[in-house]
Amino acid sequence: MHCTKSLSGMCGQTESEVKPNLVLRINPIDVDATLELRQSVLWPSLSIADVRLAEDDTGLHFGAFVPQHEKPIAVISLFDEPLPGQHLVICGNDSPYQKKSARFRKFACDLMHQNRGIGTHLLLHAAEAARSTLGASIIWCDARTSSSAWYKKRGMIEFGDPFYKGDVKYIRMKMALDADTCKTSAYNAI
Repeated sequence: MHCTKSLSGMCGQTESEVKPNLVLRINPIDVDATLELRQSVLWPSLSIADVRLAEDDTGLHFGAFVPQHEKPIAVISLFDEPLPGQHLVICGNDSPYQKKSARFRKFACDLMHQNRGIGTHLLLHAAEAARSTLGASIIWCDARTSSSAWYKKRGMIEFGDPFYKGDVKYIRMKMALDADTCKTSAYNAI
């Protein structure tokens, strides 16, 4: 199937065209299939074992594939995790309510395949999975400040104060999810 604006049923395999006319397939993958790309793109000075997260076994992991490669060219991991600093809201019946959120982590695209829309499609896929599979109404991440403009272009907003992981500066970013957001907002950025 070739996707245009609707990417319904995205938790399974999705295939779409990205620029320039590259066929992209997005599949659920095992965490071990994410590690090499995580390490080479995000933390090349660390070992592969060092980029594995304690919570990886509870996450959803997705990989973007092109026909010429058997390994993913982009990866993202999704976790059912509350928004930091989220306060409970008292509803009309006085019961506390918290919007369900999902966090994506270790989002990496092979340097040879960047600026082709692949990351945008993978982020959109993760947003739809967060909404439809995890029941989240918000998706969030710790973004490197060097990448924050990329996320803003795709509809995410900054929240909280910048912080450091080692010598890398980060800012938290979030985006509200609804059916329309998951279908269109990232496409506006392609």
